Amino acid sequence: MERGKSLTIRSQRFLFAVSVLILIAGGFFAWEVSAESASRPRADANDVDAVGQYDRARWDLIHFSPDIEKASNDQCLMCHQEIMDRRVRQTSVAGLKAEDSLAWYQTLDTYAGEQDTFHRRHLTTPFAQQVMNLKCTFCHLGNDPREEAPQPSGQDAGKFTLRKSVNPEQTCLMCHGRFPFEVMEGLTGPWSEARADMEGDDTPNGCMTCHAETFRTVRHQVNYLNADAIEEAAKTSSDVCYGCHGGRSWYRISYPYPRHPWPDMPADVPDWAKSRPTVSSERFLNNTAK
Repeated sequence: MERGKSLTIRSQRFLFAVSVLILIAGGFFAWEVSAESASRPRADANDVDAVGQYDRARWDLIHFSPDIEKASNDQCLMCHQEIMDRRVRQTSVAGLKAEDSLAWYQTLDTYAGEQDTFHRRHLTTPFAQQVMNLKCTFCHLGNDPREEAPQPSGQDAGKFTLRKSVNPEQTCLMCHGRFPFEVMEGLTGPWSEARADMEGDDTPNGCMTCHAETFRTVRHQVNYLNADAIEEAAKTSSDVCYGCHGGRSWYRISYPYPRHPWPDMPADVPDWAKSRPTVSSERFLNNTAK
């Protein structure tokens, strides 16, 4: 009984000591935050320039239609250059060095060089510039603050629909959907399994077994891709094709690509393609595809 009472007293003392330490640490942290805040230059509430700069940028006409459709990368980067200046960690929090690891996007032969950030991989890396012609506005079609989530978030929003700053269904999915082998004649499994039987020294790109002359021979005629460069690069490796058609899949669904008519295209449309459009979205059409 005495032993149990002694343990209870010790526990109470321990909890009291811990509580005191927490209070001291909390007070020190609060002092640090307070000192740091006090040392920061404060914007004068009457200084319209300092207080309103963010709001003026947020409501700038370039973030709304029709200006956003005509915005150039240079215009976007006047304010958002930090996006392109960012770099990946050289060492992870767990201590793994980037140079000793393989990122998921480095698993195909078409990616060369060190690991890089999301935006740089799409805009500035050598292969991206070779085969793509992406612009900021391909993904970012502006952002209307009036269509953001209501504040506070707990209030009844009624029939409010949260608008996406980027709609992945109309952008990301185009190059990061899964490989739909089920609807491809002659394939019984994913390309990672089928390619071994379709490629060799004389056929470095097995995709061209069917797509050189038979199926979907009119392709990539959109303004965000360099069609001729893709066709040239595809002569040497199927990774050029697979990289955007399942090899870097983020989603478990495939993008429903438009079926642009090609020479000798069969008159019968397969069931899986009957709902497909026959022309790309107008904003993606280049001069030759209009």
